[in-house]
Amino acid sequence: MALFKNLSSSALALLAIVVCFTGGRLYAGGASAGPLEEPPAWAFVWDPSVQVPAPSETPVALPGSSASFSWKQARDLFAALDWHPDAHPAMPEIVANGRKPEIRACGSCHRVEGTGGPENASLAGLPVAYFVQQIAAFKSGARRMSGAERPSTQGMLASAKGLTDDDIKAAADYFAKLPRKPVIKIVEGDMIPKTGPSRLFYVKSPDGGTETLGQRIVEMPDDVNRFELRDSRATFTAYVPVGSVARGEALATTGGAGATNACRSCHGEGLKGLGDVPPIAGRSPTYIVRQLWEFQHGHRSGGASALMQQTVEKLSQKDMIDLAAYLGSLDP
Repeated sequence: MALFKNLSSSALALLAIVVCFTGGRLYAGGASAGPLEEPPAWAFVWDPSVQVPAPSETPVALPGSSASFSWKQARDLFAALDWHPDAHPAMPEIVANGRKPEIRACGSCHRVEGTGGPENASLAGLPVAYFVQQIAAFKSGARRMSGAERPSTQGMLASAKGLTDDDIKAAADYFAKLPRKPVIKIVEGDMIPKTGPSRLFYVKSPDGGTETLGQRIVEMPDDVNRFELRDSRATFTAYVPVGSVARGEALATTGGAGATNACRSCHGEGLKGLGDVPPIAGRSPTYIVRQLWEFQHGHRSGGASALMQQTVEKLSQKDMIDLAAYLGSLDP
């Protein structure tokens, strides 16, 4: 950056140390200059260089389901694969099939039972009013998504713009009725399974091995094929730094001596939602970090966003990791 072009190598090294120990923030003249860091790459995963094999048309079966679908069907975002049709109410058309050419089936990316994945959001149990407001924010640009232009974000924005009021209400009513399910296991550690090539989310390396976690969250499907075949019963393991769950609990319950506010004051007891405020217990920790970062950087506005911006403005990236680890550990 031009701001630092005249610094010596030793000064730049010192600056790097300062940034590291201040949670990625830069300070000038003793006062916070606001967060200048780029979005954490581990939370906004996107590697377009990863080659996706051509999809097979051969039907595949999964344990616990009498249905069968092919990989080619799984790649069709205009048809939600329903592996467990008895586990949910009848899907409205917009959830089951979307509307070509631009509106993907909600149940395809977010799964028929609303469980979602690390690369997007769980929609199960969201209050209707909150769901409707968020789609309006996507349409107006009040809710933006940072990082590279990933297919998941571009598809969401394109779909939202084409939704009618009737589409939005039908999808909101459907997802609001779905129970939230515990699909995430939080594991603290310094070393984690070695990650392999991935486009939108982390996967385990087929070669095995381990790698250092460091200050990040790595969330992986336990069975990547099951997840990519869009089964709502897919589960995930999220690897988080040692001690992060306890630190996150302290932040969430006490506000951390002014670092933030106690989460239950808005999100209710057990953080399972309160009125039109969404539940945050048991959510993907990767998703939680992305949203905290977006609020802090002004990429989510409208609705209650102003209150959230004040709540997260002092959080370091480490604080965000700790909060996300704690929230992910809770029963939804």
